[in-house]
Amino acid sequence: MPNSHIPVITIDGPTASGKGTVAHKVADKLGFHFLDSGSLYRLTALTAIRRATDLHDEHAIAKLAEHLPVSFAGGEILLAHENVSQAIRAEEVGNLASQIAALPTVRQALYALQLGFRKAPGLVADGRDMGTVIFPNAQLKVFLTASVEARAQRRYKQLIDKGFSANMEDLLSDVQARDDRDTHRAIAPLVPAEGAHFLDTSNMTADQAIEQVLKWYAQLK
Repeated sequence: MPNSHIPVITIDGPTASGKGTVAHKVADKLGFHFLDSGSLYRLTALTAIRRATDLHDEHAIAKLAEHLPVSFAGGEILLAHENVSQAIRAEEVGNLASQIAALPTVRQALYALQLGFRKAPGLVADGRDMGTVIFPNAQLKVFLTASVEARAQRRYKQLIDKGFSANMEDLLSDVQARDDRDTHRAIAPLVPAEGAHFLDTSNMTADQAIEQVLKWYAQLK
Protein backbone atom coordinates (compact mmCIF):
# COMPACT_ATOMS: atom_id res chain seq x y z
CA MET A 1 0.00 0.00 0.00
CA PRO A 2 1.39 3.41 -0.97
CA ASN A 3 0.64 4.99 2.42
CA SER A 4 1.71 2.06 4.62
CA HIS A 5 4.75 4.06 5.86
CA ILE A 6 2.42 6.64 7.48
CA PRO A 7 2.17 5.95 11.25
CA VAL A 8 -1.18 4.92 12.72
CA ILE A 9 -2.25 4.69 16.36
CA THR A 10 -5.45 2.70 16.93
CA ILE A 11 -7.55 3.15 20.06
CA ASP A 12 -10.34 0.60 20.34
CA GLY A 13 -12.78 -0.02 23.15
CA PRO A 14 -16.42 -0.33 24.20
CA THR A 15 -19.03 2.42 24.20
CA ALA A 16 -18.42 5.42 26.52
CA SER A 17 -14.95 4.23 27.53
CA GLY A 18 -13.53 7.69 26.83
CA LYS A 19 -11.58 6.55 23.78
CA GLY A 20 -12.89 9.41 21.62
CA THR A 21 -11.59 12.11 23.96
CA VAL A 22 -8.25 10.33 24.38
CA ALA A 23 -7.79 9.68 20.64
CA HIS A 24 -8.71 13.24 19.68
CA LYS A 25 -6.29 14.80 22.22
CA VAL A 26 -3.47 12.40 21.29
CA ALA A 27 -3.96 13.36 17.62
CA ASP A 28 -3.82 17.06 18.59
CA LYS A 29 -0.62 16.63 20.60
CA LEU A 30 1.12 14.74 17.80
CA GLY A 31 -0.28 16.92 14.99
CA PHE A 32 -1.87 13.80 13.43
CA HIS A 33 -5.15 13.40 11.55
CA PHE A 34 -8.07 11.97 13.52
CA LEU A 35 -10.66 9.35 12.60
CA ASP A 36 -13.64 8.80 14.87
CA SER A 37 -14.86 5.63 13.16
CA GLY A 38 -17.82 5.21 15.52
CA SER A 39 -19.19 8.50 14.25
CA LEU A 40 -19.31 7.03 10.73
CA TYR A 41 -21.92 4.53 11.94
CA ARG A 42 -23.73 7.31 13.80
CA LEU A 43 -23.63 9.50 10.67
CA THR A 44 -25.04 6.63 8.61
CA ALA A 45 -27.77 6.14 11.25
CA LEU A 46 -28.58 9.88 11.33
CA THR A 47 -28.77 10.01 7.52
CA ALA A 48 -31.01 6.92 7.45
CA ILE A 49 -33.35 8.46 10.05
CA ARG A 50 -33.47 11.81 8.22
CA ARG A 51 -34.17 10.17 4.87
CA ALA A 52 -36.66 7.72 6.37
CA THR A 53 -34.68 4.84 4.87
CA ASP A 54 -36.18 1.40 5.47
CA LEU A 55 -34.07 0.14 8.36
CA HIS A 56 -34.49 -3.45 7.17
CA ASP A 57 -32.97 -2.60 3.78
CA GLU A 58 -29.32 -3.41 4.41
CA HIS A 59 -28.20 -2.43 0.89
CA ALA A 60 -29.92 0.97 1.01
CA ILE A 61 -28.16 1.71 4.32
CA ALA A 62 -24.82 0.51 2.89
CA LYS A 63 -25.29 2.88 -0.06
CA LEU A 64 -25.71 5.81 2.37
CA ALA A 65 -22.56 4.71 4.24
CA GLU A 66 -20.45 4.45 1.10
CA HIS A 67 -21.06 8.06 0.08
CA LEU A 68 -20.93 9.85 3.44
CA PRO A 69 -19.57 13.40 2.91
CA VAL A 70 -17.80 13.39 6.28
CA SER A 71 -14.91 15.43 7.65
CA PHE A 72 -13.43 16.11 11.11
CA ALA A 73 -12.32 19.63 11.90
CA GLY A 74 -11.30 21.14 15.24
CA GLY A 75 -13.15 18.55 17.27
CA GLU A 76 -16.32 18.97 15.22
CA ILE A 77 -17.94 16.37 12.95
CA LEU A 78 -19.20 17.72 9.64
CA LEU A 79 -21.72 16.03 7.35
CA ALA A 80 -21.37 17.85 4.05
CA HIS A 81 -20.99 21.31 5.61
CA GLU A 82 -23.34 20.86 8.55
CA ASN A 83 -21.94 20.49 12.06
CA VAL A 84 -23.72 17.38 13.38
CA SER A 85 -21.52 16.78 16.45
CA GLN A 86 -24.55 17.22 18.73
CA ALA A 87 -27.17 15.51 16.55
CA ILE A 88 -25.28 12.22 16.31
CA ARG A 89 -24.96 11.94 20.11
CA ALA A 90 -28.71 11.45 20.65
CA GLU A 91 -29.41 8.00 22.15
CA GLU A 92 -31.78 7.05 19.29
CA VAL A 93 -28.95 7.60 16.81
CA GLY A 94 -26.43 5.73 18.98
CA ASN A 95 -28.64 2.70 19.38
CA LEU A 96 -29.42 2.50 15.67
CA ALA A 97 -25.70 2.95 14.90
CA SER A 98 -24.88 -0.06 17.06
CA GLN A 99 -27.49 -2.14 15.20
CA ILE A 100 -26.35 -1.18 11.70
CA ALA A 101 -22.70 -1.71 12.70
CA ALA A 102 -23.60 -5.41 12.85
CA LEU A 103 -24.54 -5.40 9.13
CA PRO A 104 -21.70 -6.84 6.98
CA THR A 105 -22.54 -4.75 3.88
CA VAL A 106 -22.44 -1.51 5.90
CA ARG A 107 -19.05 -2.40 7.44
CA GLN A 108 -17.73 -3.24 3.98
CA ALA A 109 -19.04 0.07 2.57
CA LEU A 110 -17.19 2.02 5.28
CA TYR A 111 -13.94 0.04 4.96
CA ALA A 112 -12.41 2.00 2.06
CA LEU A 113 -13.71 5.29 3.46
CA GLN A 114 -11.76 4.65 6.69
CA LEU A 115 -8.53 3.63 4.95
CA GLY A 116 -8.63 6.99 3.16
CA PHE A 117 -8.03 8.82 6.46
CA ARG A 118 -4.45 7.52 6.63
CA LYS A 119 -2.57 10.63 5.53
CA ALA A 120 0.78 12.19 6.45
CA PRO A 121 2.07 12.97 9.00
CA GLY A 122 0.01 10.26 10.78
CA LEU A 123 -3.40 9.13 11.99
CA VAL A 124 -5.04 8.36 15.31
CA ALA A 125 -8.08 6.14 14.68
CA ASP A 126 -10.65 5.39 17.35
CA GLY A 127 -13.34 2.73 17.19
CA ARG A 128 -14.16 -0.91 17.81
CA ASP A 129 -12.13 -2.69 15.10
CA MET A 130 -9.40 -0.23 14.14
CA GLY A 131 -6.54 -2.46 15.33
CA THR A 132 -8.15 -5.78 14.39
CA VAL A 133 -9.65 -5.10 10.95
CA ILE A 134 -8.99 -1.65 9.49
CA PHE A 135 -5.36 -1.00 10.48
CA PRO A 136 -3.99 -4.39 11.64
CA ASN A 137 -0.41 -3.19 11.00
CA ALA A 138 -0.72 -0.01 13.10
CA GLN A 139 2.47 1.03 14.91
CA LEU A 140 0.63 1.32 18.24
CA LYS A 141 -2.60 -0.40 19.24
CA VAL A 142 -4.46 0.46 22.44
CA PHE A 143 -7.50 -1.28 23.90
CA LEU A 144 -9.13 1.26 26.20
CA THR A 145 -11.87 0.14 28.56
CA ALA A 146 -13.64 0.94 31.85
CA SER A 147 -16.29 -0.70 34.05
CA VAL A 148 -19.94 -0.65 32.88
CA GLU A 149 -20.81 1.63 35.84
CA ALA A 150 -18.02 4.12 35.07
CA ARG A 151 -19.05 4.22 31.41
CA ALA A 152 -22.76 4.70 32.14
CA GLN A 153 -21.83 7.52 34.53
CA ARG A 154 -19.71 9.21 31.82
CA ARG A 155 -22.48 8.85 29.23
CA TYR A 156 -24.97 10.34 31.76
CA LYS A 157 -22.72 13.34 32.39
CA GLN A 158 -22.08 13.77 28.65
CA LEU A 159 -25.81 13.80 27.83
CA ILE A 160 -26.78 16.12 30.70
CA ASP A 161 -23.95 18.54 29.82
CA LYS A 162 -25.22 18.66 26.24
CA GLY A 163 -28.79 19.37 27.29
CA PHE A 164 -30.23 15.90 26.60
CA SER A 165 -32.38 14.13 29.19
CA ALA A 166 -30.91 10.93 30.64
CA ASN A 167 -31.86 8.14 33.01
CA MET A 168 -29.06 6.28 34.78
CA GLU A 169 -30.86 2.93 34.89
CA ASP A 170 -31.67 3.05 31.18
CA LEU A 171 -28.09 4.01 30.39
CA LEU A 172 -26.71 1.07 32.38
CA SER A 173 -28.86 -1.40 30.46
CA ASP A 174 -28.07 0.38 27.14
CA VAL A 175 -24.32 0.15 27.77
CA GLN A 176 -24.66 -3.55 28.64
CA ALA A 177 -26.83 -4.25 25.59
CA ARG A 178 -24.38 -2.47 23.28
CA ASP A 179 -21.43 -4.32 24.81
CA ASP A 180 -23.29 -7.55 24.15
CA ARG A 181 -24.01 -6.64 20.52
CA ASP A 182 -20.46 -5.39 19.93
CA THR A 183 -18.71 -8.42 21.40
CA HIS A 184 -20.98 -11.06 19.89
CA ARG A 185 -21.53 -9.83 16.34
CA ALA A 186 -20.30 -12.16 13.60
CA ILE A 187 -18.31 -9.53 11.71
CA ALA A 188 -15.44 -7.71 13.47
CA PRO A 189 -16.53 -8.33 17.07
CA LEU A 190 -15.06 -6.06 19.74
CA VAL A 191 -11.90 -7.80 20.97
CA PRO A 192 -8.45 -6.45 21.85
CA ALA A 193 -6.15 -6.49 18.79
CA GLU A 194 -3.12 -8.75 18.82
CA GLY A 195 -0.27 -6.89 20.54
CA ALA A 196 -2.56 -4.17 21.91
CA HIS A 197 -1.74 -2.29 25.12
CA PHE A 198 -4.61 -2.67 27.60
CA LEU A 199 -5.72 0.53 29.38
CA ASP A 200 -8.47 0.48 32.04
CA THR A 201 -9.60 4.06 32.66
CA SER A 202 -12.29 3.36 35.34
CA ASN A 203 -10.25 5.34 37.89
CA MET A 204 -8.21 7.54 35.56
CA THR A 205 -8.69 11.06 34.29
CA ALA A 206 -8.65 11.68 30.54
CA ASP A 207 -5.30 13.49 30.93
CA GLN A 208 -3.71 10.47 32.60
CA ALA A 209 -4.94 8.18 29.82
CA ILE A 210 -3.64 10.59 27.12
CA GLU A 211 -0.26 10.74 28.85
CA GLN A 212 -0.03 6.94 28.94
CA VAL A 213 -0.79 6.57 25.22
CA LEU A 214 1.78 9.27 24.33
CA LYS A 215 4.33 7.49 26.52
CA TRP A 216 3.74 4.18 24.71
CA TYR A 217 4.09 5.93 21.34
CA ALA A 218 7.34 7.66 22.39
CA GLN A 219 8.78 4.28 23.39
CA LEU A 220 8.37 3.03 19.80
CA LYS A 221 10.89 5.53 18.46
